[in-house]
Amino acid sequence: MGGIEELISQICSGAAKRGVSSDVLTVSNDTSTVDFGDHKHYRAKLDVEIASSAFSMEAFRRFSSLARHADLIHYHFPWPFADVVHFATRVRKPSIVTYHSDIVRQKLLLQVYRPLRDRFLSSVDRIVATSPNYLATSDVLQRYRDKVEVVPIGLDPTSYPAPSPEKLKAWRDRIGPKFFLFVGNLRYYKGLHILLDALQGTAFKTVIVGAGPMEAELREQAARLKLSHVEFVGPVGDEDKFALLTLCHALTFPSHLRSEAFGISLLEGAMFGKPLITAEIGTGTSYINVDGETGFIVPPNDVPALREAMRTVWADDKLSERLGYAGRQRFERLFTADHMVESYVSLYRSLVTRKEA
Repeated sequence: MGGIEELISQICSGAAKRGVSSDVLTVSNDTSTVDFGDHKHYRAKLDVEIASSAFSMEAFRRFSSLARHADLIHYHFPWPFADVVHFATRVRKPSIVTYHSDIVRQKLLLQVYRPLRDRFLSSVDRIVATSPNYLATSDVLQRYRDKVEVVPIGLDPTSYPAPSPEKLKAWRDRIGPKFFLFVGNLRYYKGLHILLDALQGTAFKTVIVGAGPMEAELREQAARLKLSHVEFVGPVGDEDKFALLTLCHALTFPSHLRSEAFGISLLEGAMFGKPLITAEIGTGTSYINVDGETGFIVPPNDVPALREAMRTVWADDKLSERLGYAGRQRFERLFTADHMVESYVSLYRSLVTRKEA
């Protein structure tokens, strides 16, 4: 699962422990229903995908049926199709939307979509921003400031079991004793082309985990720059990811555009007590990572600055240990799933209670 799917799963499972049951509706080629034990995941048949937004005729019926028995509707934005469903089905229930990101890339389509987006955000009862940084820098969220609450994304450390000694040894033998790690989808806004440029002329072993539309281009760039110390390992299973997070020296996360609204894998790095290296893009990445405290923040698209931050972390083990420890402390203070779920459940109950009154 990707970051938002993992977030939804954490909210549903955590809320179930607090007496709140959840049904999840999405759109997929796989139309099976999945019972996770503490919540169900329904999938309406995907008909077409336009500009990364899924559309489904069946979803109108499925949404109406599920919403009829719900006390509250929780949307995740941006998904323009959900805005259409919201109005077309005329469901009158308390509603909130978790606002994950501004629409950054599809500027022409945004001109067409903007009236629907504004009407949708005006109609919901509450909007949740995932960091104070994103709230402060989003022109859209500032327009609805009076009904925006900040609930940072949180993770449950107990859902990340320690990898086996055999798994740790296998990766240590393959990669070596010291390396930087990137985990994520290989997409345009992740800034991996900047990372590869920064690695030119260095000997910093770097492991890139993930797949995506930029993979072929990035591999070609690495070959052109003769980066023999960079290894693309593709997507990996959970235990392999946990092993790499355990073994890595630091996590580098060079996303350079606001499409990177938070960064779940960056949060995982903090949870594993690793120094973090990020770029300042005015989003949640600079809420997870505090410059000089939990890692280093450099200007976006700044190859020399990124290279120097990596060199500093690579060369000073004591500094790296201090930064990683501070990152773990900040994670426990602000970013656990318990903190997140408590905030959402409190918000759910306040809206339902207000409606009943």
